[in-house]
Amino acid sequence: MKNLLKKASAFMLAFTLLLGLITTAPVHADDTALFTIEGEDAQLTSDLQVATEIYGQPKPGFSGSGFVWMQNSGTITFTVTVPETGMYAISTRYMQELSPDGRLQYLTVNGATKGSYMLPYTTTWSNFDFGFHKLKQGSNTIQLKSGWGFAYFDTFTVDYADLDPLNVQPVLTDSKATPETQRLMNYLTEVYGNHMISGQQEIYGGGNDGNTELEFDWIHNLTGKYPAIRGFDLMNYNPLYGWEDGTTDRMINWVNNRGGIATASWHINVPRNFTAYQLGEPVDWKNATYKPTETNFNTANAVVPGTKEYQYVKMTIKDLAKQLQILQDNNVPVIFRPYHEAEGNGGLKGEGAWFWWASAGADVYKQLWDQIYTELTETYGLHNLIWTYNSYVYSTSPAWYPGDDKVDIVGYDKYNTVYNRYDGLSGVPNEDAITSIFYQLVDLTGGKKMVAMTENDTVPSVQNLTEEKSGWLYFLPWYGEHLMSSAFNYPATLKTIYQSDYVITLDELPDLKADDKTPRASITPTSVEFDTYAPNQSDKAITVNFNDNTLTALRAGDNALTVTQDYTLNGNTLLLKKEFLAGLPVGEHSIVFDFNQGKDSVLKVKIVDSTPSAAISPVNATFDKAANPGQDLSASLTLNGHQLASITNGNYTLASGQDYTESGADVVLSKSYLATLPLGQNAITFHFNGGNNAVLTVNVVDSSVPVPAGDLTIQAFNGNTSASTNGISPRFKLVNNGDSAIQLSDVKLRYYYTIDGEKAQSFWCDWSSIGSANVTSKFVKLATPVAGADYYLEIGFTSSAGTLNPGQSAEVQARFSKTDWSNYNQADDYSFKASSNQFADNEQVTGYMNGQLVWGIEL
Repeated sequence: MKNLLKKASAFMLAFTLLLGLITTAPVHADDTALFTIEGEDAQLTSDLQVATEIYGQPKPGFSGSGFVWMQNSGTITFTVTVPETGMYAISTRYMQELSPDGRLQYLTVNGATKGSYMLPYTTTWSNFDFGFHKLKQGSNTIQLKSGWGFAYFDTFTVDYADLDPLNVQPVLTDSKATPETQRLMNYLTEVYGNHMISGQQEIYGGGNDGNTELEFDWIHNLTGKYPAIRGFDLMNYNPLYGWEDGTTDRMINWVNNRGGIATASWHINVPRNFTAYQLGEPVDWKNATYKPTETNFNTANAVVPGTKEYQYVKMTIKDLAKQLQILQDNNVPVIFRPYHEAEGNGGLKGEGAWFWWASAGADVYKQLWDQIYTELTETYGLHNLIWTYNSYVYSTSPAWYPGDDKVDIVGYDKYNTVYNRYDGLSGVPNEDAITSIFYQLVDLTGGKKMVAMTENDTVPSVQNLTEEKSGWLYFLPWYGEHLMSSAFNYPATLKTIYQSDYVITLDELPDLKADDKTPRASITPTSVEFDTYAPNQSDKAITVNFNDNTLTALRAGDNALTVTQDYTLNGNTLLLKKEFLAGLPVGEHSIVFDFNQGKDSVLKVKIVDSTPSAAISPVNATFDKAANPGQDLSASLTLNGHQLASITNGNYTLASGQDYTESGADVVLSKSYLATLPLGQNAITFHFNGGNNAVLTVNVVDSSVPVPAGDLTIQAFNGNTSASTNGISPRFKLVNNGDSAIQLSDVKLRYYYTIDGEKAQSFWCDWSSIGSANVTSKFVKLATPVAGADYYLEIGFTSSAGTLNPGQSAEVQARFSKTDWSNYNQADDYSFKASSNQFADNEQVTGYMNGQLVWGIEL
């Protein structure tokens, strides 16, 4: 059921969260992809710039000549030519180090906005997948538009979509399922991914002047067909008013007499004034509601034994069970969808809830699901149910999932004709197959559960469904205008889809009452994980239950595995060899077991790599251009099974034998190359053939350059003197006590501290007398921790900061924290002084001019 209260709020939250999840089968920019473009080679609007550093801080590890720095506006555009119309994966290599909560951007394909995406926080170059999108044969234009902006983009990649094969085993969560329920499950899994089953929700509660056949007759008059699935609602069977509207009888008739499939939701109501309600009292339906904003019912209590809310819910389940028992007695299986659309507009604590059963948040909701599952299957012995859970694709959606052991089908309710559409249109049907959403829901369970369109307004077009390989199990338009108004469904589209070979209608259903004689093979387990790290590699044993079938082949994609080389089969035990598994790339793969009859089985294989990354020592070094003779710099490599691939400085790749030499696990950077580096910090990046890069920070100084005239004194105190704090707030004053001006861009300050738990960190300049924008910052990890410090914060100044004339001072009010807001312990920090609350000389904050120490005592 759709309600007006959902729509305005649904638009805004879906706008910011929709498609925020990482999608199935991540695609990374590499030479094997269909198409990769450097960000700097794309078409950029004038408000974007190509950079190699941000505010003077290098961002090593990018490819090409730089990266695109997007601030609070701008559009990146590129075109890609694809060989055929179909689904493709779009991804980017990026960095976003401003907001721990993510930064919103928009993706547009061929002029149509495909959604909003929250780029997660990361201080290293990382991959983000925009999901699967349909591209047409030939040239396609892709644009990334700034929403909240403030991110860096290195490359963009388009590749063939690695779509899940949609092979789901017909194993119900209820091991005691009735024979007819199992037969229905068998049929659904056979259809899934190959066809889509038509469906339609009936009106309830006396609507349409009591004509529950109105929508079904309308479909038949238009198409000559009836839908195969009929949607029912059991909301009127409850302890409040017990309104008998004949739903149970209609379900029996639809399945047993007309040969259809039944699905049922349960808009179970609660009294509006639950505080005054006495258990067992009748309540008029006008005084009941399912909306959390219209009742004082405390959902959190509904899972607490002994509370009135708990007793009420048990009463509702008892009334429901009576009707389900009638259905079971009449051999009617039900695709059962209780507590639907739980997450509503998103969030973990019920802030987006549309219904009372979600208002207490994800944890309570899952307890409610466990409660009804256990009550119906164990207490009341009902085994005619195929359990269907409604999900969404917000970043919080996985937290609401009840679990594979209590869910058979994952449903999604598609309402995007008026709201939540991104094509800029209105007043017309939206025939999008929402394929990216479909595969995100597939990924929610690792492909183990079927995914259905359990409610919708516009039915997607056959062309979109088939071109995009959008494998929805069934569609089910809501009643009334959602089906019959041309603003929601074009009659011609409905006629085409009902008469197509792709969609199954009532007359095309098999006899689901007949015994299924086809033997089915199966495998155990249906998913394995393999680690490519050599010490952890092992063969994977799979038990095959043949059921008189014959295994004809094993396939990974289009490639057949070779017996004895890739696997062995001994009796019922199939052994996938580690040599074969080690050749698969990191990610998820599907191994299809081809049998001579019945449904094939699919083994999900997750390939991981726990191989330790290579490392270098030291990670900080100093090179003095004035030293005579100059010194080479040596670094020792801990390879951990990797090989050194290259060494770079920004976009320059060092030349082996010229800029450096490599001997075993030792690398020597030549003094002739180091002498070409500018004064200050230089990031030298070591790239390996696997794992993470390593960075050597070289501080280049020139002791022959005299320290600029001027006598610099640094005063400091802490704005926050608590021993334990989630934010360190140093205050600095730079004083020129000399006779000559000091150029502030020559000055650096270092504040030493312990991080107390390795996390990414953020810096803010709250105020400065020379302008906050003229203050720069850098977090530097000490190569060797010492008492009082394993990090220092380095404060610098831009050229726009100007000079500090004799007798003048400059103040900086700074603040920094870890991105997860965990605490620091300041008490043992070298530069921290708890006793001072005003500026005083502090030699434990060091000062430098042109890289040379001029104030304080270094650690």
